[in-house]
Amino acid sequence: MIHEKRLTVVLPAYNAAQTLRQTVEEIPPGFVDDLILVDDASIDDTAVMAREMGLHTVVHDRNLGYGGNQKTCYREALARGADVVIMLHPDYQYSPKLVVAMASLVALGQYDVVLGSRIVSRGALEGGMPLYKYIANRFLTWTQNIVMSQKLSEYHTGYRAFSRRVLEALPLAENSNGFVFDNQMLAQALYFGFSVGEISCPARYEADASMISFGSSVVYGLGVLQTSLQYRLAKWGILRCPVFPSAGGQRCGSKRNE
Repeated sequence: MIHEKRLTVVLPAYNAAQTLRQTVEEIPPGFVDDLILVDDASIDDTAVMAREMGLHTVVHDRNLGYGGNQKTCYREALARGADVVIMLHPDYQYSPKLVVAMASLVALGQYDVVLGSRIVSRGALEGGMPLYKYIANRFLTWTQNIVMSQKLSEYHTGYRAFSRRVLEALPLAENSNGFVFDNQMLAQALYFGFSVGEISCPARYEADASMISFGSSVVYGLGVLQTSLQYRLAKWGILRCPVFPSAGGQRCGSKRNE
Protein backbone atom coordinates (compact mmCIF):
# COMPACT_ATOMS: atom_id res chain seq x y z
CA MET A 1 0.00 0.00 0.00
CA ILE A 2 1.03 3.58 -0.59
CA HIS A 3 -0.99 6.34 1.08
CA GLU A 4 -3.75 3.76 1.60
CA LYS A 5 -3.86 2.92 -2.12
CA ARG A 6 -3.18 -0.54 -3.52
CA LEU A 7 -0.08 -0.32 -5.73
CA THR A 8 0.44 -2.66 -8.67
CA VAL A 9 3.49 -2.79 -10.93
CA VAL A 10 2.92 -4.30 -14.37
CA LEU A 11 5.82 -5.67 -16.41
CA PRO A 12 5.12 -6.05 -20.16
CA ALA A 13 7.76 -8.62 -21.08
CA TYR A 14 9.27 -10.09 -24.20
CA ASN A 15 12.51 -12.07 -23.87
CA ALA A 16 13.39 -10.36 -20.58
CA ALA A 17 14.95 -13.31 -18.73
CA GLN A 18 18.41 -11.69 -18.52
CA THR A 19 17.22 -8.50 -16.83
CA LEU A 20 13.98 -9.42 -15.04
CA ARG A 21 15.47 -10.36 -11.68
CA GLN A 22 17.63 -7.23 -11.46
CA THR A 23 14.65 -5.04 -12.38
CA VAL A 24 12.36 -6.55 -9.74
CA GLU A 25 15.02 -6.63 -7.02
CA GLU A 26 15.59 -2.86 -7.35
CA ILE A 27 11.92 -1.99 -6.72
CA PRO A 28 11.84 -0.48 -3.21
CA PRO A 29 10.45 -3.14 -0.83
CA GLY A 30 7.38 -2.75 1.34
CA PHE A 31 5.20 -0.66 -0.98
CA VAL A 32 4.10 -2.82 -3.93
CA ASP A 33 1.05 -5.00 -3.33
CA ASP A 34 1.04 -6.84 -6.65
CA LEU A 35 3.61 -7.55 -9.36
CA ILE A 36 2.13 -8.69 -12.68
CA LEU A 37 4.25 -9.91 -15.58
CA VAL A 38 2.64 -10.44 -18.98
CA ASP A 39 4.85 -12.52 -21.25
CA ASP A 40 4.17 -11.83 -24.91
CA ALA A 41 5.09 -15.31 -26.19
CA SER A 42 8.79 -14.99 -25.37
CA ILE A 43 11.21 -17.59 -26.73
CA ASP A 44 13.40 -17.49 -23.61
CA ASP A 45 12.67 -18.41 -19.96
CA THR A 46 10.97 -15.15 -18.99
CA ALA A 47 7.74 -16.79 -17.82
CA VAL A 48 9.54 -19.59 -15.97
CA MET A 49 11.71 -17.09 -14.12
CA ALA A 50 8.74 -14.86 -13.31
CA ARG A 51 6.85 -17.74 -11.71
CA GLU A 52 9.93 -18.79 -9.75
CA MET A 53 10.12 -15.23 -8.41
CA GLY A 54 6.50 -15.36 -7.28
CA LEU A 55 5.15 -12.85 -9.79
CA HIS A 56 1.58 -13.16 -11.01
CA THR A 57 2.35 -14.34 -14.54
CA VAL A 58 0.17 -14.26 -17.65
CA VAL A 59 1.49 -15.80 -20.88
CA HIS A 60 0.13 -14.99 -24.32
CA ASP A 61 -0.09 -18.03 -26.58
CA ARG A 62 0.99 -15.82 -29.49
CA ASN A 63 2.78 -12.51 -29.77
CA LEU A 64 0.24 -9.66 -29.59
CA GLY A 65 2.72 -6.81 -29.79
CA TYR A 66 3.76 -4.16 -27.30
CA GLY A 67 0.36 -2.48 -27.17
CA GLY A 68 -1.46 -5.79 -26.98
CA ASN A 69 0.76 -6.73 -24.05
CA GLN A 70 -0.12 -3.54 -22.18
CA LYS A 71 -3.83 -4.06 -22.71
CA THR A 72 -3.53 -7.38 -20.88
CA CYS A 73 -1.40 -5.75 -18.16
CA TYR A 74 -4.01 -3.13 -17.36
CA ARG A 75 -6.95 -5.52 -17.51
CA GLU A 76 -5.20 -7.83 -15.06
CA ALA A 77 -4.24 -4.98 -12.74
CA LEU A 78 -7.80 -3.64 -12.56
CA ALA A 79 -9.26 -7.12 -12.10
CA ARG A 80 -6.88 -7.70 -9.17
CA GLY A 81 -7.92 -4.50 -7.39
CA ALA A 82 -5.20 -1.99 -8.26
CA ASP A 83 -5.69 1.65 -7.26
CA VAL A 84 -2.38 2.88 -8.72
CA VAL A 85 -0.66 1.09 -11.61
CA ILE A 86 2.92 1.60 -12.73
CA MET A 87 4.20 0.23 -16.01
CA LEU A 88 7.86 -0.71 -15.68
CA HIS A 89 9.81 -2.34 -18.51
CA PRO A 90 11.54 -5.49 -17.25
CA ASP A 91 14.56 -4.87 -19.50
CA TYR A 92 16.09 -2.58 -16.84
CA GLN A 93 16.08 0.44 -19.16
CA TYR A 94 14.34 2.60 -16.54
CA SER A 95 15.29 2.85 -12.87
CA PRO A 96 12.92 0.74 -10.69
CA LYS A 97 13.94 2.91 -7.71
CA LEU A 98 11.48 5.62 -8.83
CA VAL A 99 8.40 3.43 -8.40
CA VAL A 100 7.50 4.86 -4.99
CA ALA A 101 8.04 8.49 -6.01
CA MET A 102 5.87 8.12 -9.11
CA ALA A 103 3.16 6.17 -7.30
CA SER A 104 3.01 8.70 -4.46
CA LEU A 105 2.16 11.55 -6.81
CA VAL A 106 -0.77 9.55 -8.14
CA ALA A 107 -1.89 8.12 -4.79
CA LEU A 108 -1.98 11.58 -3.21
CA GLY A 109 -4.08 12.91 -6.08
CA GLN A 110 -1.43 15.34 -7.28
CA TYR A 111 -1.58 13.92 -10.80
CA ASP A 112 -3.67 11.32 -12.60
CA VAL A 113 -0.70 10.24 -14.73
CA VAL A 114 3.00 10.51 -13.95
CA LEU A 115 5.76 10.03 -16.53
CA GLY A 116 9.37 9.13 -15.89
CA SER A 117 11.01 11.56 -18.30
CA ARG A 118 14.47 10.90 -19.73
CA ILE A 119 14.62 14.46 -21.04
CA VAL A 120 14.05 16.60 -17.92
CA SER A 121 17.68 15.92 -16.99
CA ARG A 122 20.41 14.60 -19.29
CA GLY A 123 19.41 11.00 -18.65
CA ALA A 124 18.73 10.03 -22.25
CA LEU A 125 22.06 10.76 -23.92
CA GLU A 126 24.12 9.98 -20.82
CA GLY A 127 22.32 6.64 -20.60
CA GLY A 128 23.28 5.79 -24.17
CA MET A 129 20.20 6.69 -26.19
CA PRO A 130 21.22 6.65 -29.88
CA LEU A 131 21.55 10.18 -31.21
CA TYR A 132 19.01 9.65 -34.00
CA LYS A 133 16.44 8.48 -31.43
CA TYR A 134 17.13 11.50 -29.26
CA ILE A 135 16.70 13.89 -32.20
CA ALA A 136 13.49 12.13 -33.26
CA ASN A 137 12.21 12.27 -29.68
CA ARG A 138 12.82 16.01 -29.45
CA PHE A 139 11.24 16.70 -32.86
CA LEU A 140 8.15 14.59 -32.21
CA THR A 141 7.68 16.04 -28.72
CA TRP A 142 8.02 19.59 -30.05
CA THR A 143 5.47 18.84 -32.77
CA GLN A 144 3.00 17.23 -30.38
CA ASN A 145 3.25 20.07 -27.87
CA ILE A 146 2.34 22.54 -30.63
CA VAL A 147 -0.45 20.48 -32.23
CA MET A 148 -1.95 19.35 -28.92
CA SER A 149 -1.35 22.62 -27.00
CA GLN A 150 0.62 20.90 -24.24
CA LYS A 151 3.99 21.35 -22.56
CA LEU A 152 5.55 17.98 -21.79
CA SER A 153 9.27 17.26 -21.90
CA GLU A 154 8.61 14.00 -23.77
CA TYR A 155 5.72 11.80 -24.92
CA HIS A 156 7.75 8.68 -25.56
CA THR A 157 8.89 7.30 -22.22
CA GLY A 158 7.81 3.78 -21.35
CA TYR A 159 7.82 4.46 -17.59
CA ARG A 160 4.36 5.55 -16.47
CA ALA A 161 2.05 5.62 -13.46
CA PHE A 162 -1.74 5.74 -13.71
CA SER A 163 -4.65 6.06 -11.34
CA ARG A 164 -7.38 3.44 -11.54
CA ARG A 165 -9.76 6.16 -12.70
CA VAL A 166 -7.63 6.82 -15.78
CA LEU A 167 -7.40 3.17 -16.77
CA GLU A 168 -11.14 2.70 -16.40
CA ALA A 169 -11.96 5.81 -18.45
CA LEU A 170 -9.68 5.48 -21.48
CA PRO A 171 -10.85 3.45 -24.53
CA LEU A 172 -7.62 1.44 -24.57
CA ALA A 173 -9.11 -1.43 -26.58
CA GLU A 174 -9.35 0.92 -29.58
CA ASN A 175 -5.62 1.61 -29.57
CA SER A 176 -2.91 -0.01 -31.64
CA ASN A 177 -1.36 -3.31 -30.60
CA GLY A 178 1.99 -1.90 -31.74
CA PHE A 179 4.44 0.60 -30.30
CA VAL A 180 2.27 3.66 -30.96
CA PHE A 181 -0.08 2.41 -28.20
CA ASP A 182 1.99 4.37 -25.66
CA ASN A 183 1.50 7.61 -27.54
CA GLN A 184 -2.20 7.03 -28.12
CA MET A 185 -2.74 6.27 -24.43
CA LEU A 186 -1.01 9.45 -23.28
CA ALA A 187 -2.86 11.52 -25.87
CA GLN A 188 -6.14 10.00 -24.67
CA ALA A 189 -5.35 10.93 -21.08
CA LEU A 190 -4.80 14.53 -22.17
CA TYR A 191 -7.89 14.46 -24.40
CA PHE A 192 -10.10 13.43 -21.47
CA GLY A 193 -8.64 16.15 -19.27
CA PHE A 194 -6.55 14.07 -16.86
CA SER A 195 -3.59 15.81 -15.24
CA VAL A 196 -0.13 14.64 -16.29
CA GLY A 197 3.07 15.22 -14.32
CA GLU A 198 6.71 14.29 -14.95
CA ILE A 199 9.74 13.40 -12.87
CA SER A 200 13.32 13.07 -14.02
CA CYS A 201 14.35 9.50 -14.78
CA PRO A 202 17.79 8.12 -15.68
CA ALA A 203 17.75 5.64 -18.54
CA ARG A 204 20.01 2.82 -19.65
CA TYR A 205 20.59 1.63 -23.22
CA GLU A 206 22.64 -1.54 -23.52
CA ALA A 207 22.60 -4.72 -25.57
CA ASP A 208 20.05 -6.45 -23.32
CA ALA A 209 17.67 -3.46 -23.26
CA SER A 210 14.80 -3.74 -25.72
CA MET A 211 14.88 -1.13 -28.50
CA ILE A 212 12.82 -1.00 -31.66
CA SER A 213 14.57 -1.08 -35.03
CA PHE A 214 15.11 1.95 -37.26
CA GLY A 215 12.30 0.83 -39.57
CA SER A 216 9.90 0.37 -36.67
CA SER A 217 10.97 3.76 -35.33
CA VAL A 218 9.92 5.38 -38.63
CA VAL A 219 6.53 3.65 -38.49
CA TYR A 220 6.17 4.75 -34.87
CA GLY A 221 7.01 8.35 -35.74
CA LEU A 222 4.38 8.45 -38.48
CA GLY A 223 1.88 6.97 -36.05
CA VAL A 224 2.71 9.67 -33.50
CA LEU A 225 2.06 12.41 -36.06
CA GLN A 226 -1.22 10.75 -37.03
CA THR A 227 -2.25 10.52 -33.37
CA SER A 228 -1.53 14.21 -32.84
CA LEU A 229 -3.58 15.20 -35.87
CA GLN A 230 -6.49 13.00 -34.82
CA TYR A 231 -6.36 14.51 -31.34
CA ARG A 232 -6.54 18.06 -32.67
CA LEU A 233 -9.34 17.32 -35.17
CA ALA A 234 -11.33 15.49 -32.51
CA LYS A 235 -10.88 18.43 -30.12
CA TRP A 236 -12.24 20.72 -32.84
CA GLY A 237 -15.22 18.38 -33.37
CA ILE A 238 -14.23 17.69 -36.97
CA LEU A 239 -13.36 14.03 -36.51
CA ARG A 240 -15.18 11.14 -34.81
CA CYS A 241 -12.58 8.56 -33.90
CA PRO A 242 -12.68 5.44 -31.66
CA VAL A 243 -9.35 6.51 -30.15
CA PHE A 244 -10.69 10.02 -29.46
CA PRO A 245 -14.49 9.70 -29.27
CA SER A 246 -16.50 12.88 -29.82
CA ALA A 247 -20.06 13.86 -30.63
CA GLY A 248 -19.70 14.86 -34.25
CA GLY A 249 -17.46 15.08 -37.29
CA GLN A 250 -16.15 12.64 -39.86
CA ARG A 251 -15.39 9.12 -38.64
CA CYS A 252 -11.88 7.68 -38.69
CA GLY A 253 -10.82 4.05 -38.37
CA SER A 254 -9.58 2.11 -35.34
CA LYS A 255 -5.89 1.16 -35.16
CA ARG A 256 -6.29 -1.98 -33.06
CA ASN A 257 -4.70 -4.34 -35.56
CA GLU A 258 -1.53 -2.37 -36.24
